[in-house]
Amino acid sequence: MSQKKYDIIVVGGGHAGAEAAWAASRLGAQTLLLTMRRDTIAKMSCNPAIGGLAKGQIVREIDAMGGLMGLATDAAGIQFRLLNRSKGPAVQSPRAQTDKYQYAAYIRQQLESTDNLTLAEHTAAEVLTRNGAVCGVRCEDGTEFAASAVILTTGTFLRGVMHMGREQWPGGRLGEPAGNALSDCLRRLGLMVKRLKTGTPVRLDGATLDYDKTDIQPGDADPQPFSFMNDRIDRPQVPCWITWTNPAIHDLLRANLHLAPMYTGQIQSVGPRYCPSIETKIMRFADKTRHQVFLEPEDQNVTTIYCNGISTSYPKEIQDQMLRLMEGTQRARIVHYAYAIEYDYCPATQLKPNLETRTLAGLFLAGQINGTSGYEEAAGQGLLAGVNAVHKLAGKEPLVLGRDQAYLGVLVDDLLTREIDEPYRMFTSRAEYRLTLRSDNADARLAPIGRQIGLVDESRWQRFCAKQQAIEQLQSYLKQTRIGGKSLWEWIKQPTHPLSEDLTNNDNIAKMGLPREVIQAAAIACKYEGYLARQDKQIAAFRNLEHIKLPVDLDYHRIPHLRFEAREKLAAFRPFTLGQASRLGGITPADITIIQIHLKKTKSRLSYESTAYET
Repeated sequence: MSQKKYDIIVVGGGHAGAEAAWAASRLGAQTLLLTMRRDTIAKMSCNPAIGGLAKGQIVREIDAMGGLMGLATDAAGIQFRLLNRSKGPAVQSPRAQTDKYQYAAYIRQQLESTDNLTLAEHTAAEVLTRNGAVCGVRCEDGTEFAASAVILTTGTFLRGVMHMGREQWPGGRLGEPAGNALSDCLRRLGLMVKRLKTGTPVRLDGATLDYDKTDIQPGDADPQPFSFMNDRIDRPQVPCWITWTNPAIHDLLRANLHLAPMYTGQIQSVGPRYCPSIETKIMRFADKTRHQVFLEPEDQNVTTIYCNGISTSYPKEIQDQMLRLMEGTQRARIVHYAYAIEYDYCPATQLKPNLETRTLAGLFLAGQINGTSGYEEAAGQGLLAGVNAVHKLAGKEPLVLGRDQAYLGVLVDDLLTREIDEPYRMFTSRAEYRLTLRSDNADARLAPIGRQIGLVDESRWQRFCAKQQAIEQLQSYLKQTRIGGKSLWEWIKQPTHPLSEDLTNNDNIAKMGLPREVIQAAAIACKYEGYLARQDKQIAAFRNLEHIKLPVDLDYHRIPHLRFEAREKLAAFRPFTLGQASRLGGITPADITIIQIHLKKTKSRLSYESTAYET
């Protein structure tokens, strides 16, 4: 059978697949995106929202490097909020409720109009290999496509099993089949495959809720865009609403735990700790008499409502009773019921830092197949995998972001150095250098990288350069202009001074007509100057270990004085840098020192410049 030849094949059209296909094709690779259904590309199968704590930073990083998610959010957003507005900039995160139909349509339109990209409706069944490297994909109908690199972004489809009470049925998402053959193929290829669980709540007919019995939650009065290419959000915002569970609901759920798959043993795998089902909440937090539920519109017209906070796998009759007991939803009509889903994933410790598998050249994994949860984490991995697949074929250095450069760097490093036994979710607390990794400065950190690799086009680059120039000019003005013996830069540091609250309290600055983001950047640089300088010193020390690459064939069992536990852990994980080794659980500073001494004594092939994970 003849095969059509591509450079790169992306399997899966979710958020990871969309970004991977976009990046690869924009960098000039002939790319094929295989998806079961074209009309489900970038489908928001769970919460129709983008961003949130730490996730908002990831979206802005994707945008800064030339990805799609930020642009799509601005185009489809129906409510924008900056979370933690009252706290410091290190933990402030943008979030947007979106029209899920407009969001998917925007992504699909961008992909359909992109050069070098072909979209095809097929179900991938097998990754084809030759001489230890991928050479293409075979689909369930027998169709074969050839390629030198394959990126798997399979979401929850690998051997997906849905649960609703005692009901079980195969599926990767409501109304869509599972991908069993591909999961079996990964096992045959020698990859470790494990199981995880996630879930989703009921969707309600938006016209059947009693909103007057709930608390309204409006968006921000001054909505801030996600994309650095947009100055403002002009469209009207749609509110969300808040209600609560109550003791009657909790009694109902506890009395029927024998019907909950999470507690009957029907579901064996682990779900997300930070987005638990309602049955998990009432058991884990037994002292709480109520839990918050956000009623979030799924589209501009509030046709359907996503009930954020009551994910469950109880049977339909229990879900019905629960809604009849909750304020605002007593008369609501259920559009579709909540369910849980178990699915296969491949622990990411099997990957190189460029998201390529260690054992099979040219096979990249991105998204939930790596054990993550969330659209944002998936999209970020997809972008990195797309870039790195192109770089591999071109013989270029891989794009590996450091923990000091981006939340995406933290994400990938965590996946490679931690034993993930539950869906991984990003938080600001996971980033040691979060004061540097803010949402407002993602472009300053990553636009130059995006430009260097070729994803940041000329219009985006010129816009970025103009912004940076404006920031530098404003900072220079603040440092040089003096009032009462002090520069404006010094006055801003005084918490009680009007300039500390708002730089435009100075008439001359107000007359400059500078964009909000320029004023914000200058203010943060001034107020946090000392903290940022201190963090820069920490980052410099951190980079010393990160720059030391470990030989891929280093025999840890032959290193004298290294503890047995350390030898076993290091041999199992095979870290790529001394920095990664230091972050493995159970590895001590003394272990790191012993490795360094051993490498110097044996004059090992230790490199401070080369990338030891290249093939």
